[in-house]
Formats: sequence, C-alpha cells, structure tokens
Amino acid sequence: MKLKKMLPIIAMLLIVLMAGCKKKENIPGVSPTVTLTDPLNNVTGVPINKLIVITFSKAMNPATVTSLTYTLKQGTTPVTGAVAYSGMTATFTPSANLAYSKVYTVTVTTGAKDLAGNALAANYTFSFTTGVGSDISLPMVSSTDPLTNTTGVANNKVVAIIFSEPMDPLTINTSTFTLKQGTTTILGAVGYRGMTATFTPAPNLTSSTTYTATITIGAKDLAGNALAASTVWSFTTAAPGIGPAIVNLRTAGNYVILAKTAITNIPLSAITGDLGLSPSVATAITGLSLIPGTVSSTSLQVTGKIYAADMTDPTPANLTQAVLDMNTAYNDAAGRLTPNFSERAAGNIGGQTLVPGLYNWTTAVSMVSDVTISGGANDVWIFQISNNLLMSTGVKIILTGGAQANNIFWQVAGQATLGTTSHFEGIILSMTGINFQTGASMNGRALAQTAVVLDGNAVTKPQ
Repeated sequence: MKLKKMLPIIAMLLIVLMAGCKKKENIPGVSPTVTLTDPLNNVTGVPINKLIVITFSKAMNPATVTSLTYTLKQGTTPVTGAVAYSGMTATFTPSANLAYSKVYTVTVTTGAKDLAGNALAANYTFSFTTGVGSDISLPMVSSTDPLTNTTGVANNKVVAIIFSEPMDPLTINTSTFTLKQGTTTILGAVGYRGMTATFTPAPNLTSSTTYTATITIGAKDLAGNALAASTVWSFTTAAPGIGPAIVNLRTAGNYVILAKTAITNIPLSAITGDLGLSPSVATAITGLSLIPGTVSSTSLQVTGKIYAADMTDPTPANLTQAVLDMNTAYNDAAGRLTPNFSERAAGNIGGQTLVPGLYNWTTAVSMVSDVTISGGANDVWIFQISNNLLMSTGVKIILTGGAQANNIFWQVAGQATLGTTSHFEGIILSMTGINFQTGASMNGRALAQTAVVLDGNAVTKPQ
C-alpha cells in the first residue's frame, strides 16, 4: 500500500525532472554549436550537384536559419540557393550545379539562434573542393585553308582545317576528312598535328576546277566529343600554270629545314614547321634548347617537331628517305634542260622582275636590291645557279600576281646566304650550306646537303 501511495509522487518528480532537462537545452547563455557538416571540411572530389548540410548541437529557431545566415561562396562570389531547416539540420540547395574543380566556402553566422535566442558563439566556416569534370564541350572548326569560295588556289595546295581544341588523331583520317571533285573522291594523305588537320592530294589538283572538302562528325576531341557539326566548303583552283613542271620534293617537303651535317642557331629564332637532321644526330642541333623526346624533340623556338637520326623508330628511316628525296629533287632541278632565260642580268638580278620559267646561270647570283617574282598561283620558277647565291642586307623578294613560294625552286650548287634582315621566298635546294644572317626571314624551305645556320631568324613553311 505504501508503494501505491508513492507512485503519484514519483510520477510528479519524473515530470519535473524532464521539464528541467528540456529547459536546460535552451538555457539562456548556452550557445549552440555546429557538430557535423556534409561535406566535411577540406574534402575534395565533391559532386557538383551536392546539397550542403549542417547539423547543430540543439534545435534552432527556423526563422534565424536562412539564406542571410547560411551562405555559400566560390571565392568572393555568392552562390544562390535555397535554405531549409528541419530537426537540428539545415540544408543549402544551390540553384544550379556547382562548377568543376573549384573551392567553395560555407558560412553560418551568429545570426543563427536556438529556440532560447542563444546565438552561435562565432561565425562557423568550412570549405570543400568539387571534383574534376569531364570535357563535355563540342569541338568546332575555327578556320579552313583555303577559305570557302576562294578562287585561284594553287594546284599543289595542301588543304587544312584548324579546330577549336586538340582532336583525337585516330579520328582524323580519310574517312572523316575528304576532298571531292563533283562526286569523285580525290586520293590523298591525311595528317594531324597540334590543332590542324591536313589533306595532301596524291596528284596535283586540276586547273580551273572546283573542289569540295568535308570534315564529318566522326572527328572527335580527346574526350570523345564529336565535332559539333560537319563542315563542308568549296574552292576553285587557278588557271593552268606557265613554266616548267614542278619539282617533286616527295617526303623532303615534310620539313621546313632539312640538313645532313648540322643545324645551328643563335637564339632566338621563330621557326614554323618541322626540322630534320640526318645522318647527323641530335647533338648536332644547337642553339634551339631542345626539349628531348623519343621519336622527336621540341623547342620553344619551333612550332613543329624536331627529328634527328638517333631518335627511335620510325624517325631514322623517315629521315633517310627524306634526305634521299632531297637529293633527288636537287638533281631534278639541276638537270632540267633548255632554259627559258640564260645568264639573266649577268647574275646581278637586283631590281629584276622574274616571270615563270627555267633560269640558268653559270656564275654566282646576287641580289643587291629587291627582286619581284610575278606570276599566277600555278606558275613555276626554277633557278639553276652553278655557284653561290648571295642576298644583300635588307633586300626582299616580292611575290605578285598570286605567285606561290611552293612553286619557286632555287637550285644552288654553292652556298646560299641570306643577308641581315633580308626576306626570301621559295625553296632552296643547296648542294652545300644555307646561311641565315641576323634577322633574315624566309617563307619557304631550307633544304641543304650540308648545314643550315640560323641567327635570330623567322622561317615559315609555305602554305
């Protein structure tokens, strides 16, 4: 009976005790704290669609947990989003996915208060980093060469496409990059380097003819994204050319500079195109500060690749063939018979205007003033020089009428010297050396059966 009388008293004590505990949770002066965050502080690889969740040590006043007191920033830029509160957790839902590979900072201010009005003791912050995203942007064609609807294009034109980003070379091939004349497919070789794809027709194109080039969506970037859209464009070749048949460089035409014994440079030069040296090895290439590779090397002074005979396969065999082709091209140019012009201006051709044809000199040839080469895009010039070629300081070769450097061949039995700050156009096939003096520039190719010497020069392969 005594126990029954005590039960109401015990129940009353329990109620009072529980009420006391509940009041203690929100005792004035006891500040709430953040006990857990998701994501954790300094974590990386966070998904870009992540909801940010904070857990407090006690129940909070929902009216104080808002986008004013609970914020997310990327650097100093606020991220918009919605804040929700339930139980003892607050959730920030960004309005849009976060950016890849960015650091974000979350802040809860002292404006957040518990049910008793106690504020956080201090602002609470933590940071996290989103993950690395995949490339989802589609590549595009930035430019073509020739441009669409261009006329007067040379018959030996290499057709090129420049992309907006690096592409997967395996997807740039004769299936995705084609050239047609009407419905007839043109045979040719497709190459890719940097962000540029090239189509080199197997035979020269036909004069006064319209061709259509296509790159399809089978071409993909390195992340596997297909070209945004197929690109189709047309161009028309020039009228039939005047002059001798073109000199076929074969694989020697893959190089802007090709030599047998050495390539030396006094920095800084700017070279556009590939360099090749054989049978000498890479140590005979000096002044270009080579960045070593296996099949090829690179240089900050060269937009292209540098090849030497001691690099790994297939480079040695490729260079051997290129040197053989260089020799063959030299002999072809030197062996042409029945010149249109012999001993023109007694070898002092400064001030002359040179029309298409085969020229022959049994002496040295000098340029003491500017020389003009005038003719159409398909016209050909071959200059047979039995001695040295000397270009004076500041002298320029000027092309007019659509003449192309690719169709101008200087066969030099002696040494070719390009004077200080001079400008040269065409392809030099030299039995001995090619010497670029300080600041000389060239639009063409320097193909020497000994050495090529550079001194702060700009050398660019012809288009």
